Amino acid sequence: MTQLPAPVRTARPAQQQAAPGRFDFRPASKAGRKARLSIQGVSGSGKTWTGLSIAHGLSEGRKFAVIDTEKGAASLYAGIGGIEFDSCPMDRYDPRDLIRVLDAAANAGYPTVFVDSLSHYWKGTDGTLDQVEKASSRYGGNKFAGWKDGTPMQNDMVAAILAYPGHVVASMRSYTEWVLENGKPKQVGTRPEQRKGIEYEFDIAVSMDISNTLEVLKSRCPQLNRKVIQRPNGARDIAAPLLDWLGESNAAVDPTGAPAPQAEAEPTDWPEAAQPPQ
Repeated sequence: MTQLPAPVRTARPAQQQAAPGRFDFRPASKAGRKARLSIQGVSGSGKTWTGLSIAHGLSEGRKFAVIDTEKGAASLYAGIGGIEFDSCPMDRYDPRDLIRVLDAAANAGYPTVFVDSLSHYWKGTDGTLDQVEKASSRYGGNKFAGWKDGTPMQNDMVAAILAYPGHVVASMRSYTEWVLENGKPKQVGTRPEQRKGIEYEFDIAVSMDISNTLEVLKSRCPQLNRKVIQRPNGARDIAAPLLDWLGESNAAVDPTGAPAPQAEAEPTDWPEAAQPPQ
């Protein structure tokens, strides 16, 4: 059976390099591209369940991987609607550890990885902000100097997400953003708890609110542009049009060595017994 290729530290599939001083143009193609999708939202908006459903759909029924920073929240949904995945719990959030665990997932052949959540690698224990704080102490408390260490770690982590040889879904916590207007605070929306502009790194960026409504904020996939979906079925509403856009049939091997199962006739829907905690 076909294995996933080894991860390559590049933002997109490697292309033949032109000779120095020579610039070659080639026909544009989506061949080899994999989905990169982020979900942002407040607690209780449905990020975890929706992310699992999307990852399940992108994997076409095959077992996928969850990088869990949310104290096992994703595992509460294991088996619901046929969703099966392997989980790697994390209790420290050094960006370099995310690079290592992504490499491990690629070597194990997982067709899709769900990072739940990416916010911890920004402001959690040993996350990028922690790394900047530690580095600044070596520069006399100068935080600007501390970013000399923090920025490369952050950039390398993003490169690893983009270089993963399968699909990647990442959830992010969000918070309300305020600005001062005529001396008064004004709510201007929400933003994810990650480095500003992180959503630009993903092909699809969606947000979810407390009523479990999904809004597509950014999409390079025309079928999803500006969609608003109440209590979305991630496999059917998001993953299916993404796979159609990419023109892909996932052929990755199940890391257990078992034959890959057939995709379910009907993608899973929201569990009726409980409201998603994330």
